Amino acid sequence: MNAPRIIYIAAIAVCALPFIDTPIALLLGIFLAQTVHHPFPTFSKKLTRILLQASVVGLGFGMNAIEAFEVGKQGLLFTVFSIVTTITLGLFLGRKLMVERNTSYLISTGTAICGGSAIAAIASVIKPNEKQISTALGTIFILNSLALFLFPWIGHLLHLTQHQFGVWAAIAIHDTSSVVGAAQKYGAEALQIATTIKLERALWIIPISIITAFAFKRESKKVQIPYFIFLFVLAMIINTFIPSIHEVSSVIVMLSKVGLKITLFLIGSGLTKDLVVSVGVKPFVQGVVLWCFISVISLVVIFNTLL
Repeated sequence: MNAPRIIYIAAIAVCALPFIDTPIALLLGIFLAQTVHHPFPTFSKKLTRILLQASVVGLGFGMNAIEAFEVGKQGLLFTVFSIVTTITLGLFLGRKLMVERNTSYLISTGTAICGGSAIAAIASVIKPNEKQISTALGTIFILNSLALFLFPWIGHLLHLTQHQFGVWAAIAIHDTSSVVGAAQKYGAEALQIATTIKLERALWIIPISIITAFAFKRESKKVQIPYFIFLFVLAMIINTFIPSIHEVSSVIVMLSKVGLKITLFLIGSGLTKDLVVSVGVKPFVQGVVLWCFISVISLVVIFNTLL
């Protein structure tokens, strides 16, 4: 076994330690991405997707389905509003900045719905080239990583309640991984609210993908459905209505949190110098402006409705 493999495996083991939190795991991944050659980049991408989905489903065993339903119902209207306005503004900014149409659309939908998952789903419909996909993913992943550090700090600075922060993180942070990571750092209530609302938003991949297929006039109407969300709901239902599961649910949740930390490490390890350079200035500006817009607008709504 060569040195890079040993280093990465050791780093994954370190991330599993109880005193390592999600931002540190992400930072460790970013550090290794700049200093050590990644020994298994392709496998890492596949493992990241599987581990994230498994971790999210596992977190469902620590949540109450009835409370989660109420939270999701409260955020439904704002979810629809924020998705529509974000995509609309994103396309407008893309035209003004002269960003390629496909790249602009991927960045807009990634910001509006659920980051990399939305980009992957929409890409399967509009068939962009590799450069357009990597540019959109790079933009989202860079901002997503920053959010994991900035949002808890801003939340405490503004004295947001657990409920307020959970809603804000779910709406304004791109990827589910960083939403859950930031909310977990903020508190247990924030984690439940953020995870529930974010996965509710992720379901909008389905109608947006269908609309996209017709808007882009593609013959292929293939839509990637995030089936793991239904497993998350099933886990909450089991935890709520089958009391005997509580004997093992705490262990499942603990393992899921460890899985999340390893997921964020793997995401950080993919943020190489080449990925950052490949993004380009204009797409990155589009992503930043769009991110600031949804972050500020959602905060204003939260302050006026969730006291």
